[in-house]
Amino acid sequence: MLPSIKYKAFVVEESEGKYLGGVVEKDTKDLPENEVLIRVHYSSVNYKDALSATGNKGVTKHYPHTPGIDAAGEVVSSNVEQYKAGDEVIVTGYDLGMNTPGGWGQYVSVPTSWVVKLPEGLSMKEAMILGTAGFTAGISISRLAEYVKPDDGAVLVSGATGGVGSVALSILSKLGYETVAISRKETEYEYLKALGANQILPLDDFLALDNKPVLSAQYAGGIDTIGGKALENMIKTTKLYGAVTTCGSVSGTNLSLSVFPFILRGIALLGVSAQNYPGNLREPLWQKLAGDWKPVNLLEIYKEVALTDLNEVVQSILAGKLKGRTVVSLA
Repeated sequence: MLPSIKYKAFVVEESEGKYLGGVVEKDTKDLPENEVLIRVHYSSVNYKDALSATGNKGVTKHYPHTPGIDAAGEVVSSNVEQYKAGDEVIVTGYDLGMNTPGGWGQYVSVPTSWVVKLPEGLSMKEAMILGTAGFTAGISISRLAEYVKPDDGAVLVSGATGGVGSVALSILSKLGYETVAISRKETEYEYLKALGANQILPLDDFLALDNKPVLSAQYAGGIDTIGGKALENMIKTTKLYGAVTTCGSVSGTNLSLSVFPFILRGIALLGVSAQNYPGNLREPLWQKLAGDWKPVNLLEIYKEVALTDLNEVVQSILAGKLKGRTVVSLA
């Protein structure tokens, strides 16, 4: 049985078809009965959190609900030997913040299989600057690197000012890849260059490429975070035996293209899912993100907010106005 501890959480409630969020007092005894109880120090803001906070039933089915698909904190109590009180840990993905109370509360109760020990080289705040977005970028680069090496040519990154795109640019640059950022935000070009972008393509120009089955082969591969026409053109402009990863769909969920890029150039399209990434692969990837892959400018790509700021932040991310990462402080 979970102990009774009063805590603060950002809770979204449904009222007459509207979804309103605010900070309320909760009790840990009302959390799900799981093996590990964690006091959350930091969480983050992801697009999926914004959907949960605004009533998207494809993400969260039942309200009232506490979003937050990321959490970093310390173990308060544990029913397993693997984790002990005081251990610093990370939880990302699975059902956290979707249909299980998430990291926008000062405590979470989760199954053992969801928990990863905080690796040396990362603070809890840094882990949440990365969060699901950084973890997704890490998976994307891991998969892309199976097909594309730094000497093969430039790599495209769409949605480059967003959480996944920002971290991906930084890691790719650190690993020696030439990068081409795709972005509509002209005011953020200097930001993208600081992340390591060697070239910047305006999104509208990239979307306006000829609607042919295949286009001039210019890039070794790509990391797509938005889907739709951008993903189509990324595939069409990829060189022989290149690869493109995809992890997002804010610009569209359908692909309107022929099989020619795949059968004429042998291109691989690699789907990326951070939510259900295998448990045995999570710790090694976090170790990379804390070590050789740790972005050199990690502390320059985030802003920090409190629970009371989240309504405003949610509207900003849905309007496409956020850049980099947003960390939620709950300590």
